[in-house]
Amino acid sequence: KPCPLCDEAKEVLEPYKRRFILQEVDITLPENSAWYDKYRYDIPVFHLNGKFLMKHQVDIEKFEDQLMKVELQND
Repeated sequence: KPCPLCDEAKEVLEPYKRRFILQEVDITLPENSAWYDKYRYDIPVFHLNGKFLMKHQVDIEKFEDQLMKVELQND
């Protein structure tokens, strides 16, 4: 806190908010130390359905592609 990179990523993802659930993880909390150890130099980091998707910034084409694949699997 604050995290301008995270704020920017959330803005980019805003138009898609009805298509997925955004779960934010504060990696500085003691209970998230494993995430801190893994990603402290790479925020923000994005996972989709528990799988690593991207880091540092939103690759919107990759995000749209993977989100569509998830949606098709769920239909």
